[in-house]
Amino acid sequence: MHMNSAPHLLNEDRAEYQRVLDEALRNAHERPDLATVGLRLNAEQLRTMALNATALITASAAAEYEHYVKVRRETRAPTTAASVRGSVRASAVGDSSEGGGAGFAAVIAVLAPVLAGTAAAIFLLVGYILKMLSPTPSFADALLTAGWFFGALTAAAILVAAVGLLLTALRNGAAQVAEEAPTGELPDEVSRAKDAWRHALLERGILPFLRAALADPSADPASTGPPRPVSRMPKVGYSGPEFSSPADGAASGQRPTFTSPDFTSPDFGGPERQPD
Repeated sequence: MHMNSAPHLLNEDRAEYQRVLDEALRNAHERPDLATVGLRLNAEQLRTMALNATALITASAAAEYEHYVKVRRETRAPTTAASVRGSVRASAVGDSSEGGGAGFAAVIAVLAPVLAGTAAAIFLLVGYILKMLSPTPSFADALLTAGWFFGALTAAAILVAAVGLLLTALRNGAAQVAEEAPTGELPDEVSRAKDAWRHALLERGILPFLRAALADPSADPASTGPPRPVSRMPKVGYSGPEFSSPADGAASGQRPTFTSPDFTSPDFGGPERQPD
């Protein structure tokens, strides 16, 4: 059975199984019982065999794995509930306290440059047109002054809007990095349960399987397909019915005898009839 359909592992633990297996194969030269790796079966062939026998190997550490999964689930449950409650509370508070202010500020940031720029263009255009008249109206200078004032206001509004967009981008980026950052090391109890499962998986599952694979002469490394996985399950003792040949039957018991009927020729008769 391939690892993708192994019933003993959750999806999130399949990579951990591969890491333990790769570590065992990488350090095989340090173990005398695995010193023959590479002579008849190489590390890649052994890895393929171990992946195909995932269900068999992980069953040897089923008790430790069940404890690890249980402890991990119990540790995650309160954290998940607290995070959900915190998210709901923060969302409610943010909507009530920041919704109006953030919306009004966004509207001002968008409309201020547009309105100020429009006013500046109108005042400057009218003011310069009046300046071309003769005699020049007295309020032409006032229109030009107002135009330049709104022009400066437009520039300031654009600058403030750019700074606001920059701060918003930086704040959102920092929040995203904080969400993607790892939460830290595992709790002590979960870490101990995980180490116990890894140790049992290595000592009672992977290493015995690799030793059995190296000792099995039927595992052909020259075959084109993946090597046949070595089974460490005991053989079921079925014996087929025994059939014996006629010669064996004669040796074991008395064969029934049959006698053929006696036939006589026409020239021979009983004592009451003599030949002519």
